[in-house]
Amino acid sequence: MKIEISEIIRSRRRTFAIEVHGDARVVVRVPLHASNGLVKKIIDKRMSWIHQKQEQARERLRLVPKRGFADGEGFMYLGAMFRLTVVEGQAVPLLFDGGFLLSRDYVGNARDLFIGWYRQEALRKISERALYHASVSGIKYRRVRITGAGKRWGSCSTNGNLNFSWRLIMAPLGVLDYVVLHELAHIYEKSHSKRFWLKVAELCPDFRAHEKWLNNNGHMLVI
Repeated sequence: MKIEISEIIRSRRRTFAIEVHGDARVVVRVPLHASNGLVKKIIDKRMSWIHQKQEQARERLRLVPKRGFADGEGFMYLGAMFRLTVVEGQAVPLLFDGGFLLSRDYVGNARDLFIGWYRQEALRKISERALYHASVSGIKYRRVRITGAGKRWGSCSTNGNLNFSWRLIMAPLGVLDYVVLHELAHIYEKSHSKRFWLKVAELCPDFRAHEKWLNNNGHMLVI
């Protein structure tokens, strides 16, 4: 039984952790100086568990509906599901007013229109939340940038720029806030060290619940 490990993250932690994400990726977190042999031994010991969790994740992925951009189809925004209505004679291609209104003339471009709308909303809302949390925490950043990243929710550059996937705007606000705070904490501490996680816990005491939500539901935040 062969398992592909997506990423092995070394930090100043003392324990080993294996994570199977919603897209079936396997991430292993290990102490900084753990030998490759020891890491392999830990992975081999948990092989059956990893395989079981991956199968569960793949089964959930198979249940993700294919997008047809049809009348009544649901789309996530800030953790809530909103229905799509295809309308006649609407001058603007896509509107949001308690639900999504798509002009029938633009159904063929619906995916690009949704992504454009989500990107715009992500920039607006995430910029707003980053500004708020920075003012409360006293941690300063340079600017917010929205990316098309498919597997990484956020990142922090060495010069203090914060980068976020537009897909994050589909998650609940608490989850979005956690990712913003996670990246702000990286300005304070670049690595995923114990010092970093203590800072995250200080900024967002219930961060583990939000992290779990992303691990379990992140695969659903797609167009």
